Amino acid sequence: MKLSWLLLSLIVLMSAPQAKPASDSSCIHNDKEFFKLIEGESFYFEIEDPNLPDENITWYKDGPEIQNITTEETHRIHYHGGALLFLNISAIDSGNYAAREITPSDKCVYHHVKIEVYSKNSREKVTYGSIKNSDQNKLIECPDPVDYICMTFNGNFTWLKGNNLLPGHHENKLWIENAGKKDEDIYTCVCTWIHNQKMYKNSGSRKLIVLDRPVYRDVEIISPTSKEQLANKGISIKLNCTVYCGINAQRECKASWYINNEQVNQMDGYNEATKLEIKYPSNNTFYTAILTIKQVSAEDFKHKFMCKGSGFYSANNTTVTLKQRESCIPLIITGICVFLIGVSAAAVVKYFAIDLALLFRPYLSPSRDTRMYDAFVVYQTQSLDEEAEEKLSSFVTKILPSVLEDKCGYRLFIQGRDDIPGEDRLKMVESYIEQSRRLIVILTPKSGSEVIKNPASDQTLVIGGFDWQVGLHHALVQREISVILIQLGETGPQGYRHLPPGLQHLIRKSAPIKWPESSRKALKWNSHFWKRVRYMMPARPAKKMGLSAVI
Repeated sequence: MKLSWLLLSLIVLMSAPQAKPASDSSCIHNDKEFFKLIEGESFYFEIEDPNLPDENITWYKDGPEIQNITTEETHRIHYHGGALLFLNISAIDSGNYAAREITPSDKCVYHHVKIEVYSKNSREKVTYGSIKNSDQNKLIECPDPVDYICMTFNGNFTWLKGNNLLPGHHENKLWIENAGKKDEDIYTCVCTWIHNQKMYKNSGSRKLIVLDRPVYRDVEIISPTSKEQLANKGISIKLNCTVYCGINAQRECKASWYINNEQVNQMDGYNEATKLEIKYPSNNTFYTAILTIKQVSAEDFKHKFMCKGSGFYSANNTTVTLKQRESCIPLIITGICVFLIGVSAAAVVKYFAIDLALLFRPYLSPSRDTRMYDAFVVYQTQSLDEEAEEKLSSFVTKILPSVLEDKCGYRLFIQGRDDIPGEDRLKMVESYIEQSRRLIVILTPKSGSEVIKNPASDQTLVIGGFDWQVGLHHALVQREISVILIQLGETGPQGYRHLPPGLQHLIRKSAPIKWPESSRKALKWNSHFWKRVRYMMPARPAKKMGLSAVI
């Protein structure tokens, strides 16, 4: 009796849900891959290196209850390193799967796979796209997942049309010669393969749609339908030339505009845009040329505008002339009123744009960024007079954190405050910039003016040269961090010409936000200055983390 209870307890412990592997924010998450499978078949999936040691990778089924996947080959679902096998898959196997890989360099990488299992009667829902053209001979290729598994396990190919076997076809490609409507169907590539002396199969389907053969007709002018077009002098106008060429008749089907028998391609003041359109399900083929007259002149009322259409067998044309509209004063008045209303509305919206954005963006743009810090603060104190250095120190150590951290909930990394004594500075700067969502650059009259002469010198790094280089590299080259520029004090007659080229490039794109130190409202978190800073910060602050997580 005791032995049976012991066995029962062991079974319960083995079947208990497992804790989900820690998804460290420092881990790399690859894009999720999706696969649609048929119930009763088998499937093989591998990541970049299928020969990884089993101890370097952990596969599990994600969900409310995490289910670890075994390496035992007797199980229907098992893995070996980076290779995951589903044998005789069933509907309960649908879901999200993930693998946590530890690379030889001790980096953490997550691989994600989503499996959807369909019944055998749902073949049309699992097709790998359609083959749709009017070619006489059709080529149907075995879908990539099936082809790859068959090549990996040295399997055998067979083909089905609907539910019927096509004898004599054992390649990964199927040719259908002189295809017609009778050949339209779902074609399935089936691979049978052997694993551990047992036979399995998997399949993939494509739907074949045979388009009608081209039917060329005499070219018909659909538009313009009138010989005259009303226009206003000095106003832009568009003329539409549309021709019909037949069914699936895109070959040689064209339309174009001529002015006084000269094509408008290189004429000043005129622009022509063209497009070919096949309307389904009729497959009627139309070609359209749109002529834009940028500004109708007095000479345009004397010109002859000819719409010419050409097809495989024939051509056609029609001529249009412009006629002066009798009066456009009511239209102009209406336009002016609409314009003024639009300008007024735009001015109001622009004035309150930042307020509206700050109000609604936390609800409209949820952040999925898992980096630790909202901003990495870069500044420079060398070569500043005592008054400027005091203002900079007060802004960086008191004013900036008191508003962004204490009142807005953001997390900042400020050098001199958040440094860990004895930490390797080069690695520290690179690491914390990578863990920051923004780069705040504090500009003073001599910010960035120092040239780094000795990259190994600690003093050079303290003034911000290396920090600025790393930050600008992430912003300009890697494009993975946004920059917020804040200007303290006046730039002087030299402007920003003393700054490094990278900073000058950023300033040309977005002017720095000037700190209004003399304003009485400057220290209020809802002042115009802080609203602009908050608008450029992330929509939602980073989640608070313990010191161990930061280290």
